[in-house]
Amino acid sequence: MAQELDVYRDWLGITETARPLNYYQLLRLKAFEDDTPRIRDHYRKMNAHVRRYATGDYAEQSQDLLNELAKAMLCITDVQRKREYDVTLGRQDAGEGRRRTLEEILLANRVIDQAQLDKARRFAEQVGLDIRDAILQQKLAGPDTVMLAYAESQGLPYVELEDVGVDEALVPQIPPMTARQHSCIPIMADAGQVLMASPNPLVPDVEEDLRLRLGMPVRTVLCTPVSINKAIAKHYPRDMPAPAPAAAPAKKPAAKKARKAAEPGAEKEPLTQQEQVKQRFLFAVVAFNIAVVLGMLLLNGMADFSFGSAAVIAVLLGLVAGAVTFSVMTKMNL
Repeated sequence: MAQELDVYRDWLGITETARPLNYYQLLRLKAFEDDTPRIRDHYRKMNAHVRRYATGDYAEQSQDLLNELAKAMLCITDVQRKREYDVTLGRQDAGEGRRRTLEEILLANRVIDQAQLDKARRFAEQVGLDIRDAILQQKLAGPDTVMLAYAESQGLPYVELEDVGVDEALVPQIPPMTARQHSCIPIMADAGQVLMASPNPLVPDVEEDLRLRLGMPVRTVLCTPVSINKAIAKHYPRDMPAPAPAAAPAKKPAAKKARKAAEPGAEKEPLTQQEQVKQRFLFAVVAFNIAVVLGMLLLNGMADFSFGSAAVIAVLLGLVAGAVTFSVMTKMNL
C-alpha cells in the first residue's frame, strides 16, 4: 500500500512527527529565532520549493502549505505578534529592545553610504518627504531593499504581494475609496485578525474603521508602493461598487443619495498616493514655468542684467517656486 503523502516530511524534509508544528519547526528554524533576515531567507527557499508542486495532482496541498508558510513568516517577523506567540511556546517575555532606525539599518547593511544619506535628507527637507520616500524617489536603493529595512525599523513584517496574494473573500468588504486613499488591501485572516498590506503603517482611525467592517482587529503588513498600486488597480477597479457602510444606514433614501452623488458639487473620490505625487509634480512644474516667465519679464527691463544673467536668476526663482509648491502641497496632503 502506497504511503500517504505528508507534505511536511516529503516536501519540506521535516522529521518532527508531533503535529501541529509550531512556526519555527515549520520554517526549519531554531526555537525563538530572532534574526529576521534569516527567517525570511528560510521562508523564501521553502516557498520556492513548495511552488514546484503548485500544478498537477497536488495543487490544493501546495496552496494550503504556501498559506501556512506565509502565516508563519508574517507572525514571527512582526515584533509584537512574535513576542505574544513566543510566550505561548514558553519563552519568557523580556520586553522589546531598542529598534534601529531606517538610516542605521541601510548604513549598517551598506545599502547606501553617508554621502547618499545626506543627499536624501536634503531632498526630503526640500520637498517635504520622509527619508524613506526620499530614498525611493531618488532611486538610491531598490524598493524591496528599502521597504525591508523600513519594516525592520517599524517592527512590522514585509510581504511580497506577488507571492502571498490577496484574500478574495475579504476584498469586497473594504470600500474602494478606503483602499485607494490609504493604499491598503487585505491579504489574509490569521489568529483572529486581518492582515492588511500597505506601504505605510495604518493610522488608528483607519484601523478602527476596518475593524468595524471586518468584525476583527487589523494588523499592518508592509509592502512596496508599486505592488500595492497594482493590487488595488486589479481588485478595486474604478467602476467597482462600494460595499455597505460599517455604521448604521443613513436616513436619506438611496435615490436621493444617488442624485446627490451625480451633482457637480458631489464629493470626489480621494486620489491615491501615486496620483497625489503626480499632481504635486504638475503643479510644481506650472509654478516653475510661471516664475521663470515673470522673472525674465522683470529682469530684462533692468539695465543691470544681461540676458544670460536674467535667465540664470529666473531659472533659480523657478526652482524655488516649484520646490515650495511641492512642499506646501505635500504638507497639506493635496
